[in-house]
Amino acid sequence: MRSQISEEITFRKLEILIAYMDGGSLNSAAETLGISVVSVHRALHSLEESMGCTLFGHKGRSLMPTDAARVLADVSRDVIKLMGDGIAAARKVAGYSAGHLRIGSLYSLTTSTTPEVIFDIKLRRPELEAELVLGSNADLLHKLKQNVIDAALMAVPGDDPEIVSIPLFDDEIYFAAPAGSPYAGAAAIDLRQCGHEKYVSLSEGFITYHGFMDAFRVAGFQPTVVMKTSDIFSLMNLVSAGLGYTLLPGRVRNVFGDKLQLIPLLPEFRMQQTIGVNFLRVRERDPNLLALAAVCRMLKRGRDLAA
Repeated sequence: MRSQISEEITFRKLEILIAYMDGGSLNSAAETLGISVVSVHRALHSLEESMGCTLFGHKGRSLMPTDAARVLADVSRDVIKLMGDGIAAARKVAGYSAGHLRIGSLYSLTTSTTPEVIFDIKLRRPELEAELVLGSNADLLHKLKQNVIDAALMAVPGDDPEIVSIPLFDDEIYFAAPAGSPYAGAAAIDLRQCGHEKYVSLSEGFITYHGFMDAFRVAGFQPTVVMKTSDIFSLMNLVSAGLGYTLLPGRVRNVFGDKLQLIPLLPEFRMQQTIGVNFLRVRERDPNLLALAAVCRMLKRGRDLAA
């Protein structure tokens, strides 16, 4: 169906018409919209030509709106409001919400990093409502790509053209043993000498699980895993209770105090996780995500200076 609306009739020109009708003068409309009087006059003249009917009469140098201009202005208010509501609704469906920020996080980051980020973003934008969603790396990445969350504090994914990542810190993986274990006090662990031990681990999808499996692959054996869990704090409880050993990131070192010991691995087994904030590239100009990115860069800068 061919449109009967001239392409010269734009939302901007209708907004200028409304401003003129509300203010009653070119100067008032210009001041309201932050543009020049000449721009207002030009837009109204162009709108009149596009309509193909008289919108204004002249009284000296003043423009006098006709009944047609009043009708068009009334309809324009409804049209612009409806379009504004439609744009807001579409942005919300796409995951953009001006007053709401959904932040995904690994469980292991909730002891320090995630609270710091949320506290700082609330300082920067106090009107922003933050929602925290916890999950594994794989789960958070999936939610991010489905616009279920706006950003994720997790291990930086590999080369993924859809994702923008801002690294926060690198975290080393350690051998985790209960206090008083035969490995207590060891300077470093040779995993090749630990093939006879029993292990507990996180479920697949957690970045620490993949590091766990990679380390034992290098050691040349398949670990005997007696239990898996989807919660890193439950995993630490299992280790401290003596159910089995595991590998853990250094960021959880202080959670269980002296009940759990994290021991370095020999160099050939050592690996790191790069932790950062991640969001979709198509949303990198979102004001909330720009603020979040600024907070994370400042946090990294502060940690680098303190190191």
